Parts: sequence; structure tokens; C-alpha cells
Amino acid sequence: MSNPTRRGRVRAATDQDIRRTARTLLVEQGPEAVTLRAIARELGITAPALYRYYGSRDDLIEHLRRDVCADLAAELAEEIVELPDDGMLQLFAICKGFRRWALTHTKEFTLVFASPTGGVGTSAGSALSRVDEPFGRIFLAAAGQVLAMHDLATPSTDAVPPELRDDLAVFQADLLAVLGEDGQAFPAEKLDLGVTYLMIQFWARLYGHVTLEVFGNYPIPVSKPDVLFDAMLADLAREIGLYTP
Repeated sequence: MSNPTRRGRVRAATDQDIRRTARTLLVEQGPEAVTLRAIARELGITAPALYRYYGSRDDLIEHLRRDVCADLAAELAEEIVELPDDGMLQLFAICKGFRRWALTHTKEFTLVFASPTGGVGTSAGSALSRVDEPFGRIFLAAAGQVLAMHDLATPSTDAVPPELRDDLAVFQADLLAVLGEDGQAFPAEKLDLGVTYLMIQFWARLYGHVTLEVFGNYPIPVSKPDVLFDAMLADLAREIGLYTP
């Protein structure tokens, strides 16, 4: 009876070693360095032995991506736990915390948020395309409070390009499902296609700004990037009828 338990403990420990080693390679050398061969070399085992734990490198990368997202969500949750129960305050604190994290975890940011589909990692900008994962949930929880408590200046459904409406309808359904699972008393009628479209645009501008800064791709030299980022958030807030704290 004890032998399977022991094997399970050994397997779990080895899996932790594999993921810890993968994370170290990611942080020290970047996503391209995370290969089964490199991990096996660091652990002193053969590369084929890793297939007992992961079916492929993509499988391992996906688990690593989830670990990074969970750590990011935990860090942001810790940052906002002392804030008042105010969705606007929390949403903009999350935006600022995301930027700080990205600038201090550039390799992890690259893996999770800047890797093209089919390449290293999964889909770029995946925080909102995976709203049921930890980072998506913490971002959406604050956004849901803002939507529930404020009348935003949102586009009408008629203003949404017809070519985008099918995609937005799918995303809208995902958002409502996650909000319901998290127990938010959220009025579903406030999340029409216009609001969904606004959320996508909000995320695109936040994500795009952070990505430009992380990779040093501002079109001009910027001596005070904090000021530029805060101004961008203030502009976003004004455009949707809010004011930043």
C-alpha cells in the first residue's frame, strides 16, 4: 500500500524539480532556453525521461505559463488586499502592478504575454483571452465592480464593427460566466457588446503600452516613463467617464 504513495511523492518531487529548473532557465536565459534537453542536462537525467512527466516541450511550456500567471495574480492580489472595496481603485492598482511586474520580470512577460501563437508559449496578450485563469479573474473582478457601480461612456452596440460582433459575443459569454462563478452580483444587461468592445480596447492599450516599454520600443526617448504611463491611464479613465485615483 505504501509503495504507490512513495512513487507518487517521488513523481511529484521530480515534477517540481523540472518546473523549478524550467523557471530558472526562463529567468536567466529567456523562453528559447527552456528545452527538454537543457532541463535534462541541469537535472542530470536523460531527455526521454522527461516524457514521463510531459508529453512535449509545448506541454511543459503551458504548465510553466500557468505557474507564471498564478504567481502574477498572487502578487497583484497581495498589492490590492489593503485597498478599499472599490473597483476603480483596484482596477488601476492592478494596471500599475502589472506594469511593475512586467518591467521586473521581462522573461516571464515575454513567455506569457509576448509569444506568438504557435511559437514559445501560447497566445500573446492572453490575460483576457483566458479570463478563467488567475490573472484574468483578478483583472475581471475589478473591472466587473467598475461596470456594476459606474455608468460608463461606452460605445453603443451599433457602433461596434459588424465584423467583430461574433467574436465579441463569444467573449461576452465567457466574461459573464466567470463573473457568475466568482459570485459577483453583476447586472448582465450592463455587459452588452459595446461594453465588451470597450474592455478589449482598454486591455489593448494597456498591454500595448507595457509591451512597448518592456522592449524599449517607444518611438522617442522617454526620460520619465512613469509619467507617460500614468497619463495614459488618466486618458483611458476620462474616455470612459471615470477619474483615476
